[in-house]
Amino acid sequence: MESIISSAKYLIILIGILLRWCTSLHPHSGQNKPPLFGDYEAQRHWMEITTNLPVGEWYHNTTRNDLLYWGLDYPPLTAYHMWLCGVISSILYPQSVELFSSRGYESYGHKIFMRSTVLISDLLIFFPAMYYYFLVINSSKNNVRGHNQSLLGILIALTFPGLIIVDYGHFQYNCVSLGLMTAAVAAVFKGSYKFACVLFALALNYKQMELYHALPFFFYLLGLIFKKYQKTRSIFGVALSFMTFAAMVLSTFLIVWFPFIFDASQVSQILHRVFPIYRGVFEDKVANFWCFFNVFYKLRAHCSNETIAQICLVTTAAAVLPSCFNLFIKPTLHKFKLSLIIVSLGFFLFSYHVHEKSILLVSVPVILHFLKDPFPCFWFLTVSTLSLSHLVVKDNLIIAFVALTGLFILISLSSMRKFSSINLASKSSSKSSGFLRGSIKKTHLFFLSVVGYFYLFVGLVSIEPPQRYPDIFPLLLAVYSFVHFASFFVYFYSQQFSTAEAKKEQ
Repeated sequence: MESIISSAKYLIILIGILLRWCTSLHPHSGQNKPPLFGDYEAQRHWMEITTNLPVGEWYHNTTRNDLLYWGLDYPPLTAYHMWLCGVISSILYPQSVELFSSRGYESYGHKIFMRSTVLISDLLIFFPAMYYYFLVINSSKNNVRGHNQSLLGILIALTFPGLIIVDYGHFQYNCVSLGLMTAAVAAVFKGSYKFACVLFALALNYKQMELYHALPFFFYLLGLIFKKYQKTRSIFGVALSFMTFAAMVLSTFLIVWFPFIFDASQVSQILHRVFPIYRGVFEDKVANFWCFFNVFYKLRAHCSNETIAQICLVTTAAAVLPSCFNLFIKPTLHKFKLSLIIVSLGFFLFSYHVHEKSILLVSVPVILHFLKDPFPCFWFLTVSTLSLSHLVVKDNLIIAFVALTGLFILISLSSMRKFSSINLASKSSSKSSGFLRGSIKKTHLFFLSVVGYFYLFVGLVSIEPPQRYPDIFPLLLAVYSFVHFASFFVYFYSQQFSTAEAKKEQ
C-alpha cells in the first residue's frame, strides 16, 4: 500500500510538471509587442538592472534606470531573485541582460531559460510547500482515508490552472511568494510559530501583496498569546512570546533590507515604488467592488487618488476586521484557514489598486481549505481561473487556458467522487444555511455558472464589440465574476461564524 501511495504522489508531481512545461511552450505576456512588451519583459528587465547597476540604483530613477520602463516595484527579495537569475542569464545569454541594448530581447533559447527559472523556483518552493502542508494536516490520519485526502489535496494544488496560466503563460513568479506563505501556514499547523514568522516575512518581502494574508497570521498568533495568558496569568510570559514573534519578523526584515536600511531615502523610495498610490484604484477591468461600482458612479472622476485610497482603506478594514476579531477571540486552525480566505478576498474586492491576477492570493488559501469543504472550494477555484479570461485572450493563451481548465474540472470532479472518504457535498457545506443546500442543486448551479463564463469567453474571442463600448465584454466578465466572488465572500464568512462548524473545531 505504501509503495502504491508513494508512486501516486510522484505521478501527481510529474503531472504538475508536465502541465507547467506544456503551458510554457505557448506565448507570453507582450510577446512581439513593442514598445513595452509585457510582464515577460518586465522580469527580464529587472535581471538587466540588478546585474548591471549597484544596489543603490535599483529603485531610483537615473540615467541608467528609467523607472517609466518597467521600473522595479517589488520588495528586495524579488530583486535578489532577479539578480541571481540575471547572473546565470549573463553567462548563458549575455545579450539578454546588456544594459539598454537588451530591451525587448527575445530568443527561443532565452525563452526556455526564463521559463526554466519559474519551474525551478516552483519545484524548490511551491511544490514542497504544498506537499508538506497536505502531509502535515493529515499526519494524524495514518490510514487509507488520510493518504487519499493528501493525494487529492496535492493533486488539486498542482493542477490548479490559474497559477499555471499566470506563471507559465503570462509569465510571473507568484509560485515563490505563495509557496512561502503556504509553508508558513504548514508551520503554524505544526506548531512551529517562530519558523512560520520567518517564512511569512520572506513571502511579504518577495511580494507586497502578501499583506492580503498578514492580518490572519497576526491575529491568530496574538490570539494564541492571550489564550496562553488566560491560562497562566503571566504578563511576562505573554510579553516574551509577543517579543519573540516580533523579533523573528523584524530580524528577517533587517536581513533582507540590509543593503538599504542605512539610507532613509532608499527605504522611502522602495516604499514609494512598492505602494504606487499614483497608479489609481484599478488599471484594467477587474472583478472587484470598485470596478463594479464604477459602472454606476465614476468615482475616479470625482475624487483624487489619495481620497480613493483612504476610502478603500476604510472599506477594506470594515470588510475584513470582523473575521480577524473572531479569529483573535477563538484562535483555531479552522478559523485561521477561513480567515486567510476571507481577508484576502476582502482585500481583492475592496482594497486599492487590485490586478485581476491578485485573485491567486485568494485561490491558494482556498486550496488549503479544500479538504474541509471540497465542492465550494472547487467551484471557487474554477471561477477564479475563468475570471482571467480577458488576460488569457490578450496573451493569446486560449488553447492552454481551455485545456488546463477543462482538465482541472474533469480531474477534480472525478477525484472527489473516487475518494469516497471525501463527500462531494461535504457535511459542512450541506448543512450551511447561507449557501446552497444539496449536492444536486450545487452541481446544477455550478454548471450554469460555467455556461455563463462560456458565453462571455465566446464574446471575448469572436464578437466585435460596438465602437461605443469597446470594453463591453471585459466589463461584463468583471461584473459577472464580482457577483461570484461577493457570494463566496458571504459564504466563507458564514462558515467562520457557523455554530455547527464551531462544534467540530479542535
